[in-house]
Amino acid sequence: MSDYHQFVPPMGKARYFGLTHSQVLDSLPPHRLEGWKARLESLRAGPFRGITADGQVVPGLFALRDEGAPTASILAAVATLLGRLTPAQLKAAKHPIGSIARRQWVNEVPRFERFGIWLDEVTPAARDAAMGVLRASLGAEGYEKTRNLMRLNGFLGELVGAPIALGEFCYQMHIFGEPSATEPWGWQLHGHHLCLTCFVVGTQMTLTPTFMGAEPRYADTGPHAGLRMFDDEERIGLELVRGLSSAQPRKAIVYDTTIANGLPPGRHQGADGMSFGGAFKDNAIVPYEGIAGSELDNRQRQVLLDLTERYLSTLPPGPLRARMNDVESHIAQTHFCWAGGIDDECAFYYRIQSPVVMIEFDHHKGVLLNNETPQRFHVHTIVRTPNGNDYGMDLLRLHYETAPHHQKHSSDAHGGHV
Repeated sequence: MSDYHQFVPPMGKARYFGLTHSQVLDSLPPHRLEGWKARLESLRAGPFRGITADGQVVPGLFALRDEGAPTASILAAVATLLGRLTPAQLKAAKHPIGSIARRQWVNEVPRFERFGIWLDEVTPAARDAAMGVLRASLGAEGYEKTRNLMRLNGFLGELVGAPIALGEFCYQMHIFGEPSATEPWGWQLHGHHLCLTCFVVGTQMTLTPTFMGAEPRYADTGPHAGLRMFDDEERIGLELVRGLSSAQPRKAIVYDTTIANGLPPGRHQGADGMSFGGAFKDNAIVPYEGIAGSELDNRQRQVLLDLTERYLSTLPPGPLRARMNDVESHIAQTHFCWAGGIDDECAFYYRIQSPVVMIEFDHHKGVLLNNETPQRFHVHTIVRTPNGNDYGMDLLRLHYETAPHHQKHSSDAHGGHV
């Protein structure tokens, strides 16, 4: 694993050093604030469509069904959380099912928006209850992964002298819709290097968009020394690309670098690196690239499925089985592409993309650290549900179609305006 230590800025010189949240926001140059406003307006410029391969949504991919989601446990945990909030916090935390707020997630340190509750601003009891919602909603592996990324965010804050702006609990949470055993609703948590969007309808749930990252992705000092993240995602990705045979690498490896000036114009996505599915990219058109599952042998397909499951295992057992069944049923149409090197040192990017899932893994250059080129100690990952079911939008549409008396509440059922 690459060593981040040489890229740690001198204490006192790092971005956000010693700043409070309000000071971080005040310190931003005007173009950052204008960029934020422009991104918000982009959400309102047209209805939600979802990520597609060619601009056309593939119909009939999703259906209402019993997946065995732990809905009762999630509802109990949410009730505990709401019971520990003040009236003002309750007002901030709860939003209509059609609110566009759930599409305003960001991988950012500045607190541009004040909706929702911030876990570092509520009481310890309320914060613990929020963690209880995550524990009830996610699989055991998903919950532990989430908490570890929060811990690494706190580790980064200590590393660069910004423990207020970059803390273990610097995350925003809100509820959209009225928590119910039968009606659609959900919750979202987001902040630096972490976004989880949980949508629930009956015993069915979705968990995309999911964004997870870390800089650095391991801690070697302090209370969390020994903590490492994304080892499996890196290892199995390398196993898959290294296991390609004959002419397959020429098809799967689309670029030999992830550095912006070595790529065709427009391919690098700026702050999003190589990834197409970042924040405010809900309607991105992402053409298939690389090698298709139909061109892989059984062993290679199994590695591809194993890699996909590493990302979807954030879900609890029932929804995970349902999602993996969906993925496997589209394995022939699943594309895998790679950019960068395949040795033990080079940074790289890969994407798994099918009609029902899009997964991206990307090594990044420094943001709080000083590495000017992508390094393996800084990772971003994104999981999306293409063709209209991010945020559970297609399930929400189907719910309203089968329950017409709810239509008056669904003005934004497919993600249009607030």
